[in-house]
Amino acid sequence: MLKEIKYLIFVVIIILFLFFTGKYYFSNENIKNSYRSYKNIDEKIKVYSKNLPLLKNDTENIIEYVKQTDKKRKKNSIFGNY
Repeated sequence: MLKEIKYLIFVVIIILFLFFTGKYYFSNENIKNSYRSYKNIDEKIKVYSKNLPLLKNDTENIIEYVKQTDKKRKKNSIFGNY
């Protein structure tokens, strides 16, 4: 008898938690606050992006190409050495 009451209380608590969480999540107050938050973040990104310094390009002629020879290469293998 006591075990069933304990399980019933657990189920009721879980259902109440889900109900109140959903009620808050879908409330107009929460939707307004989240929209305002998104709007503030977008404005901050726009202001910050206007103040970014531009760096000069220093990557010209960085890659040096090596001519490969026709020598047979040793095949790399983890398990071939054992």
